[in-house]
Amino acid sequence: MKVGTDGVLLGAWTSLEHQPFSILDIGTGTGLIALMLAQRSHAELIDALEIDEDAYEQAVENFENSAWGDRLFCYHAAFDEFVEEMQDEEKYELIVSNPPFYSADYSSGDAKRDQARFAEALPFEELLEGVSLLLSKKGKFSVVIPASEEKNFLELAERFSLFPQRITRVKGTPESHVKRSLLELSFLEGKPKIDELVIETARHQYTPEYIELVKDFYLKM
Repeated sequence: MKVGTDGVLLGAWTSLEHQPFSILDIGTGTGLIALMLAQRSHAELIDALEIDEDAYEQAVENFENSAWGDRLFCYHAAFDEFVEEMQDEEKYELIVSNPPFYSADYSSGDAKRDQARFAEALPFEELLEGVSLLLSKKGKFSVVIPASEEKNFLELAERFSLFPQRITRVKGTPESHVKRSLLELSFLEGKPKIDELVIETARHQYTPEYIELVKDFYLKM
């Protein structure tokens, strides 16, 4: 699967201010976000989870070929199985996810890609419940979702005692509608910091804010 803007945004936007020792990337795909966080942090344990066999094998290969292979580990399992196995272990200080969120009636014509993208593969409720069981008390959870799902997602999160700390709403251009919401949640209640990010002013004319955020991950930007 190609490197997508959503994954790059999440990998670059996720806060590492609390200097997490352990990180979990749920639905890692080919390992992009986990690799970005390995590049950005000194975390000693970066686990990634992927259900699709081909993507899992690609992630393992990418991890092994990276400069941070000794800190990266990929599990080939469904999220519910992983939660059941790991919930009594040491909690993660940072969890990230770029979850699949196409609706059931969407089809790209590629069954493998559809499986990776269908919301049914990992419903938001299952994702949030699992995160609430695996996240440390002072940990953070970062996720990218469609902006249209933000209200529903935050209401679900509150049921699992997860509350927004930061919200960045992403627009493709200044005139376009908000397309994505980048959310940082934790067990701490409070007023979230809310801002907006515009990616382009015109085709391939990136805004200074977007360039500043992602420049460390592109050869040409």
